Amino acid sequence: MERREAIRQTVQQKFGFVPQLFEELLRTNPAVAEAYLQAGAALQRGVLSPLEQQIVQLTVAAWNACHYCTAAHGTAALGMGLAPEAVDAILEGRLPEDERLALLVETTRTVLERRGWLSEDALQELEARGLDRAALYEIIALIGVKTITNYINHLAHTPVDEVFRPVTERTAYRRLVESTTV
Repeated sequence: MERREAIRQTVQQKFGFVPQLFEELLRTNPAVAEAYLQAGAALQRGVLSPLEQQIVQLTVAAWNACHYCTAAHGTAALGMGLAPEAVDAILEGRLPEDERLALLVETTRTVLERRGWLSEDALQELEARGLDRAALYEIIALIGVKTITNYINHLAHTPVDEVFRPVTERTAYRRLVESTTV
């Protein structure tokens, strides 16, 4: 079986459809699609819950103002029970009300802002707040993986799939995307 078709089938099985992002990757460079899938599969066995992983990825996508990934991860998080107000908070640069999710958002933004340079005091503070190195390393891995697709979507202007459209209708999403259009 051709490599592209094998990856397409994997994506179809995983998501129930082939998202436009993967159409772009399969058309242009299947190795990137494969790397993204493999990294995602490995991280599913990490220490963060699926919702926590979505929160981190949504935070990265918002930080990078990715029109596609904010819609995709916002939709996924809503599907996992996250309140729409929490999605809006993340997209607007605020923190969700839930203490654990706020810690994840704040930590993700700090790692992005400081490019991973956290002092020993900052690391100890995170541990005291309940975020150990295993979770921190997973956040860093998610930042790396998500940055790949964020930047590709910036270059490709990937159309947002219909399934992700409810998030694109939110005011917070529109403000984020409109503020960064080049």
